[in-house]
Amino acid sequence: MSRQTAPPSTAPTTRVSGTLSLTDVVAQSVGFMGPVFSVSILLPQLVGITTATGNGAGAAAPLAVLIGTIGMLAIGWIVAAYARRIHAAGSLYNYVTDGFGARLGAAAGYVYYLGVLVLGAGIAVLIGGTLYDNLKAEFGFDAVPVWAWQLIVLAVLVAIVHIGVQVSVKVQLALALVSMVVLAVFFVYMIIKVGGDNSLTPFKPSSSAQGLSGIAFSVIYGVLLFTGFEAAANLAEETADSKHSIPRAVLISLLVSAAFFLLGCYAQIAGFHFDVSAVAENAGAPLVALASPGAYGATWLARLVELVILLDMLAVYIGVSVSVTRGVLTMARDGWLPRPLARVSARRGTPIGGTMVVGGAYLLIVLVSQAFPKAVSVPGLPDYFSWYAWLSAFGIICLAAIYLTLCLGAPRGLRGQVAPAKVWAAATIGVVITGGALFGAVYHVPAPTIWAAWAAIGWAVLALAAGFLVKSRTAVAR
Repeated sequence: MSRQTAPPSTAPTTRVSGTLSLTDVVAQSVGFMGPVFSVSILLPQLVGITTATGNGAGAAAPLAVLIGTIGMLAIGWIVAAYARRIHAAGSLYNYVTDGFGARLGAAAGYVYYLGVLVLGAGIAVLIGGTLYDNLKAEFGFDAVPVWAWQLIVLAVLVAIVHIGVQVSVKVQLALALVSMVVLAVFFVYMIIKVGGDNSLTPFKPSSSAQGLSGIAFSVIYGVLLFTGFEAAANLAEETADSKHSIPRAVLISLLVSAAFFLLGCYAQIAGFHFDVSAVAENAGAPLVALASPGAYGATWLARLVELVILLDMLAVYIGVSVSVTRGVLTMARDGWLPRPLARVSARRGTPIGGTMVVGGAYLLIVLVSQAFPKAVSVPGLPDYFSWYAWLSAFGIICLAAIYLTLCLGAPRGLRGQVAPAKVWAAATIGVVITGGALFGAVYHVPAPTIWAAWAAIGWAVLALAAGFLVKSRTAVAR
């Protein structure tokens, strides 16, 4: 059975253009991960306060992040190894294809890019609601409704994505860099203020009220922090010296984000004096609470923190959307999606079909969330946040499933490229971590969140069927 994959078409209308630098592609991965946004929104889940099951690591949340970091570094090593040899815009779709063949690779592509698209749709809903609530709470401004903010930001996003990746990655870099620097300074300030009460107990299993089981469950959220780390690989065709820049970008992004996540998680736990009940009292926005007037902050600082979280959310929005446009381009070019979706702007060199898919899908989800605000409602959460939580759950399950598939195929896909022992070690760690994350995503999870898991599983089944039924121009001959 042949394992070769036909090269993508070189037709001018299906090729993206650009000469991105290492810094640019690092910005794409960091922008997708959204370190500021992630560390601010996931602390309650890591602790176990707002999880669907009530399980969590408690004060040992930093240990869960550390374990998740180890697993994601193993997966990152696999991605970097593939990126040294495969320089296409399809990222994990291309890598799974190399490990399992074209048809299973196509199924992985359907799952991966729909998951990323739905993640972006979740941000499309969330960002408008967050803007509305912040402006109303801080300045009493509520003249522009939530849906209008959602559409305004969507219009800005589509313009940025269409103008070109050179612009989008620089916007992401500026947004992410400013946000991370501001919060890193604040985190260090909090740790200094805690002074002699600082402790390594958050890195000890004994500090979790639920013991190792609670920590193991929270590793799910430790993995979620890193979702999208591989996004730099989607820009391989547009990167100068992609053979070296993309692998470096993936690993640099992981390491920088890991340091920030560990610092941010520990600083917040220490800021609440290692008291889980104090985190629970501020579960809606723990980071903003720490920055508010009191031991660590002031009104201006709380507003600044709200602003940088919003800026990083916008960076995530852009990073996710850029990844989808390149994925749609590659899969359409390879024949797994309609050929017109492979069109590229002759003037801008950006994917026209992918941009239309992104804009149309986001608009549809915004309209549906407005028409049926209570469809996936979670008590105590704003409707827009409930929609974001449901959509992100679907997307994250899809991505975790592809991380798992990537690891399973790595020993075959990387055979003869790197030392087998290293591949097997990295793949085993990746399978354990992502497999555990997927188990936690469905075990004892109540409605409506469990519906997202079942929807993701159903989509994976359909994608697998499509991979064998669709007649691609580049399908492997058997």
